[in-house]
Amino acid sequence: MPSCAAENGCPQDPYLCPLSRVVAGTAVRIKQLSAPPEVSKRLREMGFCEEQQIRLVSRQTNIICQVCNARLGISSQLADIIMVEPLTAPQKGREYAR
Repeated sequence: MPSCAAENGCPQDPYLCPLSRVVAGTAVRIKQLSAPPEVSKRLREMGFCEEQQIRLVSRQTNIICQVCNARLGISSQLADIIMVEPLTAPQKGREYAR
């Protein structure tokens, strides 16, 4: 089952994809924030840190993610700069609320 909604929008690494291209319901791990330092700092403060596991809840006008047991909304433009890899299964002891 592909986790990336638009393969042509993904980088050459088949395991990395912008968060904005992930299919709703997919659990992913953040690998890179490709943003200016002040934007990256704010994203990290919100919980969008490298190696953080999150779940994409909705891909509508805004992107809704389950991050650290909280639902957070970000713009599609911010989601474009958050590079993620799909997770095959949650790590032991880590489940996502539905």
